[in-house]
Amino acid sequence: MIRDWSFCDCFGNKQSVDNDDDDGIHPVLLVTGMGGSIINSKDKRTGCEIRVWVRVLLANWELRKKALSIYNPKTGYTESLDKNCEIVVPDNDYGLYAIDILDPSPIVRCLKVEEMYQFHNMINMLVECGYKKGATLFGYGYDFRQSNRLEFPKPAHDNVALNFSALDCFSFSRIDEGMEGLKAKLENAYKASGGRKVNLISHSMGGLLVSCFLSLYHDLFEKYVNKWICIACPFQGAPCINEILLTGFQFLEGFENYFFISRWTMHQLLVECPSIYEMLPNPEFKWKKEPQIQVWRKQSQNNEASVKLETYGPKESITVFEEALKYNKLNYSGKSIPLPFNKSILKWASGTREILNKAQLPASVKFYNIFGASFESPFDVRYGTKASPIEDMPQICNTMPQYSFVNGDGTVPLESAKGDWFSATERVGVRATHRGLLSDETVFQLIQQWLGVEPQKSSRRAKTSKVVDAFSK
Repeated sequence: MIRDWSFCDCFGNKQSVDNDDDDGIHPVLLVTGMGGSIINSKDKRTGCEIRVWVRVLLANWELRKKALSIYNPKTGYTESLDKNCEIVVPDNDYGLYAIDILDPSPIVRCLKVEEMYQFHNMINMLVECGYKKGATLFGYGYDFRQSNRLEFPKPAHDNVALNFSALDCFSFSRIDEGMEGLKAKLENAYKASGGRKVNLISHSMGGLLVSCFLSLYHDLFEKYVNKWICIACPFQGAPCINEILLTGFQFLEGFENYFFISRWTMHQLLVECPSIYEMLPNPEFKWKKEPQIQVWRKQSQNNEASVKLETYGPKESITVFEEALKYNKLNYSGKSIPLPFNKSILKWASGTREILNKAQLPASVKFYNIFGASFESPFDVRYGTKASPIEDMPQICNTMPQYSFVNGDGTVPLESAKGDWFSATERVGVRATHRGLLSDETVFQLIQQWLGVEPQKSSRRAKTSKVVDAFSK
């Protein structure tokens, strides 16, 4: 099915191919996913910027100071608690810098921490295949805390100009986020390549961002997009989000964790992020078996104690979030800020799901879906045990969960990743993890095959993963 070839990882290669070697190829725009972009905090008074995501050294300290945020239900925007700072995404190297190596510091480059290498290897592969940065190769990083359907506010009437001074919750830099940013990137890639349609390659939540754009800007999508290669997208949600909302997320394992953001700091950041709520398991999807939150509860009736395993599906899980997080607070600059489960964000996320459900692929655009398989992926999450049950639901937030697993990429279940609502030219499962798909040789071969390109350099032979034939379509 896939021809054999070899690939060499050219570490740090910033060279580009001459325009004369383009051979009429369509430009490529890489769209990253959750946590897959560098974000900086910019001081509004001085203009100075400091990287808050991702960084290994002083990570917890800088993120707590600069990136912790509160959701504004009037705008749908998550706003930083530090009013002197705003979150910005660097657009260096035609948008590729922000999605290349997430912590480009010398220590990470020396240690080559794999978790930090986002699109790095894929960028190098595409350059080897003749793509030129700024002419036929572009990247799109964004503030992944925000909603996947965030749009810059429009006036109530077309003939009414925006009063920018009144929009104190927005700044000019924020125009480049969400839908408006993706629209600008597509238009720029289209024009820079001489009017050729763009081939999109999205990863993870980036697929939901693209789907929202498709639904909201169908005509523009049809005008600018040639092919869309979607990698590891949680089309129907990711059950691991249940755990993230209750107990947080550990980005790194092993000794690196001591230098990175703590699990609970991640929790306090993400509990106010619309993008997280938008990836909760879809309650309307026809799961083979619904993902559950399970809680061993201690009960007392007629002065007799008993233990019962309670189960909650996607709809009933809201009760768990509300009860477990009702006392959740954030200590910031000497103040205690309540951070309960946010019903306003849940309502907004429900609107996003409606937008996603309305997305229809234009007949002129070819869609390809690559998903990871053969790795245990979290599905049901359980708190407490029969011997040590949960007495009060807020205890869950201080309890390490247990899981049941299903087939997937280690993060997104196969069922969700395959659950796109489009007519796919091809769907292919690859034995690779969620992040590993971005540097997998078999994935690279598939991308080259679908884009109609191949490496222009001789390179060493590399071991490839196997295509999971059972999941190909």
